Amino acid sequence: MTNPQYPVKSASFVTTNAVFIGRAIRLSMRNPEALLMAIMLPIMLLLLFTYVFGGAIDPVGNYVNYVVPGIILLCAGFGSSSTAVSVAEDMTNGIIDRFRTMPIHSLSVITGHVAASLARNLLATGIVIGAAMLIGFRPSANGWEWLGALGVITLFILTFTWLFAAIGLLSGSPAAASGYGFALLFLPYLSSAFVPTGTMPVWLRGVADHQPITPVIETIRGLLTGTPIQHSAWIASLWCLAILLLSIVLCVWAFRRKAARR
Repeated sequence: MTNPQYPVKSASFVTTNAVFIGRAIRLSMRNPEALLMAIMLPIMLLLLFTYVFGGAIDPVGNYVNYVVPGIILLCAGFGSSSTAVSVAEDMTNGIIDRFRTMPIHSLSVITGHVAASLARNLLATGIVIGAAMLIGFRPSANGWEWLGALGVITLFILTFTWLFAAIGLLSGSPAAASGYGFALLFLPYLSSAFVPTGTMPVWLRGVADHQPITPVIETIRGLLTGTPIQHSAWIASLWCLAILLLSIVLCVWAFRRKAARR
């Protein structure tokens, strides 16, 4: 029972977030199979597209340089999707009720999941790029272009992690969150990730050219391999920032709405 002569002091925003980031990282370490699959699946797709389909798509043998940017985003998508399940589990197993009784910012449980996912996915992306270089990926980027590509990849991971966190909050269960999140993982297949959009039927080309994944891929591809970027960088930034802002607003609204019902 709290003594009114000694009021409880709330933890600071920085301290609360540091604790929840550590909690999310420890939860990830206790589930190594999920982390391993988030790395191995993109690598298996990289090998499949390079060695099975690559000869038919690009007989010259440069397909690996084309496909790696798409594989990088596929890896980021797979890694970020686990955030939806983790957030849904927290919202349904009663742990949020326990956090709300403490003098902390309970919304930090979401920012902790997002920060841990960002760190986890950047590590996985580095491993995938290393694997790609072992099988022949030869980027022509200088130091600034690598930094630019890393910035775009980081913004993309941050955006989709917040989006998956919103899906986890809006879902009724972890299973539903996994299903809704899985649907988003098909977006890279409807973009320029694996083949140029010009080879697609006209009706599908319109979808592929105007969805958010394509300008992100074209920007990373241009920075790493020297292909024309044109306006892709600005379009990619606007898409990511718009989705990021919408996802954060949805997260705050859904978290407060669900927490108020308890």
